[in-house]
Amino acid sequence: MKTDIEIAQSTPLRDISEVAHDMGISPNDTVCYGRHIAKIDINSINEESVRRHHLILVTAISPTKAGIGKTTVSVGLALGLNAIGRKAVVALREPSLGPCFGQKGGAAGGGYAQVLPMEKINLHFTGDFHAITTANNMIAALLDNYLYQHAAEGFALKEVLWKRVLDINDRTLRQVITGMGPRTNGLLAETGFDITPASEIMAIMCFATSLDDLRRRIGNILLGIRYDGTPFFVKDMGVEGAITVLLMDALSPNLVQTTEGTPAIVHCGPFANIAHGCNSAVATKCALTYGDYAITEAGFGADLGAEKFYDIKCRKTGLQPDLTVLVVTLKALKLHGGVPYEQICNKSVEGVKAGLWNLDKHVENLRRFGQTIVVAFNRYAYDSFDEMEAVRRHCEDILHVSFTVNDAYACGGEGAAAMARTVVDIIERQPSKRLQLLYKDTDSVEKKIETIARKIYGAGEVTFSKKARQQLKLIAQLGISHYPVCIAKTQYSFSTDAKAYGPTDGFNMEIDDIVINNGAEMLVPVAGNIMRMPGLPKDPQANHIDIVDGKITGLS
Repeated sequence: MKTDIEIAQSTPLRDISEVAHDMGISPNDTVCYGRHIAKIDINSINEESVRRHHLILVTAISPTKAGIGKTTVSVGLALGLNAIGRKAVVALREPSLGPCFGQKGGAAGGGYAQVLPMEKINLHFTGDFHAITTANNMIAALLDNYLYQHAAEGFALKEVLWKRVLDINDRTLRQVITGMGPRTNGLLAETGFDITPASEIMAIMCFATSLDDLRRRIGNILLGIRYDGTPFFVKDMGVEGAITVLLMDALSPNLVQTTEGTPAIVHCGPFANIAHGCNSAVATKCALTYGDYAITEAGFGADLGAEKFYDIKCRKTGLQPDLTVLVVTLKALKLHGGVPYEQICNKSVEGVKAGLWNLDKHVENLRRFGQTIVVAFNRYAYDSFDEMEAVRRHCEDILHVSFTVNDAYACGGEGAAAMARTVVDIIERQPSKRLQLLYKDTDSVEKKIETIARKIYGAGEVTFSKKARQQLKLIAQLGISHYPVCIAKTQYSFSTDAKAYGPTDGFNMEIDDIVINNGAEMLVPVAGNIMRMPGLPKDPQANHIDIVDGKITGLS
């Protein structure tokens, strides 16, 4: 079989204006970026259609370095739905250059279930990430200048909370000193860089509903604390309008197409381990406006991405998923069952069964939100029938959830048609269920954190560091305890230990810090040793990316 990029490069692309026309989008509501990419005017969103049409969330069991394939399943389900005569649109996050040149090599799906043009989506695309990076760093530069220019007047901040960002993995930038040299270089300060998907600007872009709302949120960004204990916001510098100008084009969702020429919307890209892991609300609403079925995904495992999708994105937007698809692979189950990485491609029914605890935990968690669940088995060529049947029997006989197989990677929409029929049958015959959120807005911040930690992760005790306790006091002072919480922690384990593959119930969750995203209107408790600026692996994917005979190679 061809590689992902070979499939992408050999697939003829439709003119994006044709894709938009078939969706029902007026030419006045799109701006083309070349022949194969366009932006959609958010004013074309129809809230009645959003409420009437069907939203499907795709999530997964806990990820491993072997991969799970949520995006492949998400795209595959959209292909399958269109193949059986349903009008479906998939809405995904934009890939970050950090993982593309680091570990993953790309994030546009795989095989015959991709979004295209794959190379542009994985690289600079429409410049959204660059706009977010620039806006974030412009705020940092303006803040440093404000401190420098007003120092003689006695203005200073006791604590500066804003950092710069870059959309690359660079461990050397986690902690830096700025302003070294003569005084004209600015004030000496210890700071650091986060990766762009961790920027509060990224989260704001995911929640903003209009340019006015974007401007309001940017103005409310908390930059630091004065020596008298009062907060200092972006609006105190009077530059929220300038930052909005930098982001105005990036606010519009991006329209592309799948390997079968059906519509796909790709917009914004926060990570789920350090942010809330969902694409923009306007992108999801565009998909619901123009598709009878909208498929979207939440990053990493259901404990991180799905919980944040429900408790943050749905809470803020009123979105109601009709069904959640939980992706599972044999390789991941074997790793969670203790099979060594080098042996996960070998047949081992016992290894699969030993890892089913992870599937069970995620099903239990999703049911806390009142979700109807379909387990999607993402098939690989070397998966054995006996191993797959062990998972099927466990789902149907023990968990009492629907089980279906995704073959979209190898067969495109035809290989996902059975999965699509399963999903449609369940949605059409079941009564609509109301999403059950895990906590109330009025709960204390501590209670919200403890509820997620105990009910979703299985923590036995939750403790707060001195710094986290100080942040709780500041949150109370600012009157923002009603904000939802977005726990930052490792994606590889239910606990805060990234190497703990097995069951971890009863572990102690230490909250080291609570980052206040006042513009995004959420709180980010930091649990354990979580990096907001990743590093590169020993053999980064950049070593394999190249241009050969005018074509890009090495992306996947």
